[in-house]
Amino acid sequence: MTFIGILQIVLFVVVLVALAKPLGAYMARVYQGEKTFLDVALKPVEKFLYRLFGTRETDEMDWKTYAVAVLLFSAAGVVFLYALQRVQGFLPLNPQAFGAVSPDSSFNTAASFVTNTNWQGYAGETTMSYLTQMLGMTVQNFVSAATGMAILIAFIRGLTRHNSKLLGNFWVDLTRSTLYILLPLAILVSLVNISQGAMQNLTAYQTANLLQPTTDANGAVVTTQTIAVGPAASQVAIKHLGTNGGGFFNANAAHPFESPTPLTDFVLILAESVIAAALCYTFGKMVGDTRQGWAILAAMIILLTTFMFVAYAAEANGNPAFAQFGIDQTASDVNPGGNMEGKEVRFGIARSALFATATTATSTGAVNSMHDSYMPLGGFVPLFMMQLGEVVLGGVGSGLYGMLVFVIIAVFIAGLMVGRTPEYLGKKIEPFEIKMAALLILIMPLTVLGMTAFAVVHPDGLKSIFNPGAHGFSEVLYAFTSQGNNNGSAFGGLGANTFFYNILGGIAMLISRFWLAVPTLALAGSLVKKKKVPESAGTLPTYSPLFIGWLIAVVLIVGALNFLPALALGPVVEQLMMK
Repeated sequence: MTFIGILQIVLFVVVLVALAKPLGAYMARVYQGEKTFLDVALKPVEKFLYRLFGTRETDEMDWKTYAVAVLLFSAAGVVFLYALQRVQGFLPLNPQAFGAVSPDSSFNTAASFVTNTNWQGYAGETTMSYLTQMLGMTVQNFVSAATGMAILIAFIRGLTRHNSKLLGNFWVDLTRSTLYILLPLAILVSLVNISQGAMQNLTAYQTANLLQPTTDANGAVVTTQTIAVGPAASQVAIKHLGTNGGGFFNANAAHPFESPTPLTDFVLILAESVIAAALCYTFGKMVGDTRQGWAILAAMIILLTTFMFVAYAAEANGNPAFAQFGIDQTASDVNPGGNMEGKEVRFGIARSALFATATTATSTGAVNSMHDSYMPLGGFVPLFMMQLGEVVLGGVGSGLYGMLVFVIIAVFIAGLMVGRTPEYLGKKIEPFEIKMAALLILIMPLTVLGMTAFAVVHPDGLKSIFNPGAHGFSEVLYAFTSQGNNNGSAFGGLGANTFFYNILGGIAMLISRFWLAVPTLALAGSLVKKKKVPESAGTLPTYSPLFIGWLIAVVLIVGALNFLPALALGPVVEQLMMK
């Protein structure tokens, strides 16, 4: 590791934490209906949308009505996006005349983008028209992220209100998340990207003459190259801000038209992390105790930073097998050192490790390097970050309500240890809450491990594994971990665009989004009915350094218990074999 590499990681963490308070305070005002500096421009639009939805700001829902609204809205999104892909050949803004996407790929993609996963079994520049990219993918990048944020706000209301049944209005929360938070930030990030050279146009693909002719796989002479262009910058901005991750181009954020410079790379890493971090402060403001939000953010940052340095060290040390060939892997002024396979020279090892850890911690899934080419320990990090349940920052909204479930588990276990009824923010944690929390923790590993096991014994699953042994198993485990946690990044090396993986993966993404969202709202519905219990000398302070350490331990222990046996068959044994 180098000083500059370490400095880049430290700088990222410092800037992220510095932005959490101002953005978090702003989002708290938005969700509490208080005045903001954007009201003059956006309040009329907000009121118009409420009339369009047939709702009012004062109309509120119980948890069941809120859940039904979430499910119906998402189901409509799946149907619309599926249909759009199937008929794109007959629609405008399709200069390359792309035809219909296959039924299984259309289902997988529709499930992927509506669930905020953005797993892609296709190459965007050779599959999707501009209209499909804009009206389908980009729109879902906004509203799927806003849906997760809305569920979080409903959960926070469950903690702050008492003796009630109402959790707010899904349509109001959805509108405010999109209009006041995601849209302004997306415009800002888009302009930064475009200023640095990111692609944004509606022209047909360009043809360039090669300086030196070459031959293709069939031996034919090739003298020209087709350069894919399109409205990339606008989609890239929201794919990161909304922790979506789907790339306009197949190479994702490693493509110079998506992320042209180290500056845009840093902005994109920050964009995919900042809302999730700031929502911790929003949580503290809305519950009336910012120490609670800072404590959760501290636990997240400690985990995130630790694993960033683990990934960086693994890649900076390089491949020991190269030593016997006399290959110099030491970083110097003329040698980047370490394992540069699959990495952009514009970004280097430190920035690649930073991106890989942040994108899998935040449920974004965008990549600026190929995780399949990482060293075994380096590949272990993004895999394990997802297997923790996407709660280390996590997806916008979903990450924090996932971490709050771990907080409830941590409080419950601590209560058992001292023989006291557990409480959190004045709410007693009783059997129903623990049942819902246990359900939320178990659904994801059951989905991921069950589907991975099925894929590695089914003939159709085995056909797509191109790398035998431990690495091939890691690729399958990574694919279902990514889809089962609504992340969307890929290890690579797996032929995933098949009927088998498209259907199984689509089901995994739907389960991991909605089978978690509904129990979360049920948990909020139970908490909102409870009366507030005053603090006493026996109340566990859930903002102390001791509790932060305890919360980190609970997250790690649960993740390790669920996935350590599977990890031992993949990256762990690969690391041992390499030695």
